Amino acid sequence: MFAIVRTGGKQYRVAAGDKIAVEKLAGEAGDKVTLGDVLLAGEGADIADAAKVVVSAEIIAQAKSEKVVVFKKRRRHNYRRKNGHRQQMTLLRILAVGDEKKAAKKPAAKKDEAPAAEAGEAA
Repeated sequence: MFAIVRTGGKQYRVAAGDKIAVEKLAGEAGDKVTLGDVLLAGEGADIADAAKVVVSAEIIAQAKSEKVVVFKKRRRHNYRRKNGHRQQMTLLRILAVGDEKKAAKKPAAKKDEAPAAEAGEAA
């Protein structure tokens, strides 16, 4: 299954297992994030309801992109300015593209079992 998501003002076509570089997102390496702004989803030629699709990803690293050189010059005025810029970016690994219902059920079950086990140990 694939999805088209929007993050950082840009759109990306993603599928499970893909690695993408996006504008900087909050979080550390290893954190899980959910890309909620899904514009389109589908499998093959079939289109799914994008409102029900969730894209989950893992942050691989926080990095900087390649340097962009900004050079300004005005002819015959002895005016030259050279500046550089490196944009902050986040490297993501797409873990799953799927239905919201399926993604919500699996983590919820694990969270419910953990407090029950702690309560049993305390008693």
